[in-house]
Amino acid sequence: MKTPDQENFRDSINTIDEQGKRKWIYPKKVSGKFMKYRKLVAYALLTFLFIAPFIKVNGNQFLLFNVLDRRFSIFGQPFWPQDFYIFVLCMIVGIVFVALFTVAFGRIFCGWICPQTIFLEMVFRQIEFWIEGDRGAQIRLDKQPWNSEKIRKKGLKWAVFALISFIIANIFLAYLISSDTLIKYITEGPTKHSSTLIALLIFTAVFYFIFAWFREQVCIIACPYGRLQGVLLDNKSIIVAYDYKRGEKENGRAKFNKKENRSESGKGDCIDCEQCVQVCPTGIDIRNGTQLECVGCTACIDICNTMMANVGMPTGLIRYTSEEEIVQKKRFEFTTRLKAYSAVLFILIGILTGILFLRTEIQTNIVRLPGQLFEHTENGLKNVYTFKILNKKNEDITNLTIKVIDIDANLHVVGKPNLIVPKGELIEGTLFIEIATKDIQQENTSLKIGIYQDGELIETTKTNFLGPKKLF
Repeated sequence: MKTPDQENFRDSINTIDEQGKRKWIYPKKVSGKFMKYRKLVAYALLTFLFIAPFIKVNGNQFLLFNVLDRRFSIFGQPFWPQDFYIFVLCMIVGIVFVALFTVAFGRIFCGWICPQTIFLEMVFRQIEFWIEGDRGAQIRLDKQPWNSEKIRKKGLKWAVFALISFIIANIFLAYLISSDTLIKYITEGPTKHSSTLIALLIFTAVFYFIFAWFREQVCIIACPYGRLQGVLLDNKSIIVAYDYKRGEKENGRAKFNKKENRSESGKGDCIDCEQCVQVCPTGIDIRNGTQLECVGCTACIDICNTMMANVGMPTGLIRYTSEEEIVQKKRFEFTTRLKAYSAVLFILIGILTGILFLRTEIQTNIVRLPGQLFEHTENGLKNVYTFKILNKKNEDITNLTIKVIDIDANLHVVGKPNLIVPKGELIEGTLFIEIATKDIQQENTSLKIGIYQDGELIETTKTNFLGPKKLF
């Protein structure tokens, strides 16, 4: 049990010193089983990120989030502002999914999938190792005066960082304005699209600032997900943790002495090499327990296993485990809390799946013209309506006709009776509905309208027909 003095590390962020100044983190290069797996996951995700905007499915970009033109494409399926409720439901599913995995496996998303971690650790940090060397070489380089070596290495690193930031900004832009538009702008030259160029340079500057300077501060200060850990984690959650029972034992940790029998001395298996601190990208000491700064990157697991193997001790002193397993030796179990999250998640996924299956590829809205009352005609009463038809398909919809389904009525579209809706576009128009007086039973009559293509019903909608009160 730690005393209050030993818990002082929780009173401040590890990357800020007592004067409130930034403490630069120099994580040591690490290798091991988890690092190998993380690289495979990271480079697969990076590959997907870079090629997704250029993949087309039925003529649609695989992923597109064009907020300005209100055009969205997810997995090649076009979505429109009218489908915003689907996007909201997708976001809710994602939040519940992340919450479920956090309850079960801690901050695993941050260490393995988060774009911030992947870019920083697997791209920018690796370039830094390549140019400046490992932890010790980087510290020495920063301390030495600005000589030719330092200028050359720093200049090369910053130039490469700026180039990669520029490439990332272009990919980011491809998701926002579409890859076709981006390629068109590039071929036409920046002078014709100065506003886009300015936006691109702003994105580049933001990415450069984040990955060249702000770095782990994004995870510690800016990202709210770390704060959720305190709410979502419990002693049953599987996290990256130090087995303090084994590492400390009766007499605590101590430096390794090959002539000493640690089981007899009562010293723990931790040899106090502090390698787990040196490899941590947020600079924490995992032996202090679960901390806000920990992103679950597993670097401490790999280095600890390496050190344990080097001194002939069992590995797993730092591992994926739970507080309950460390203290009570209980294995992971699917708790009631996890079952509740899973049930909510499956229900939401079921609702989302149903909505996607029931989602029509054409959407029609017919409303009475605002401010207009009914009009008497020779055959009865007439109302004026405006209509909007949205084509969500990847092809033009031709030969559309509109008819009233549930009542004998005469519907006339102003202009051409057979409508054409180009792919991905919205058309608007005016129509009249005329109903015989004898068929009007109430002041507001609900009408079911059918949209037909080549005589086949493809969409239905509803509207109201207004009649005079004196008839009733």
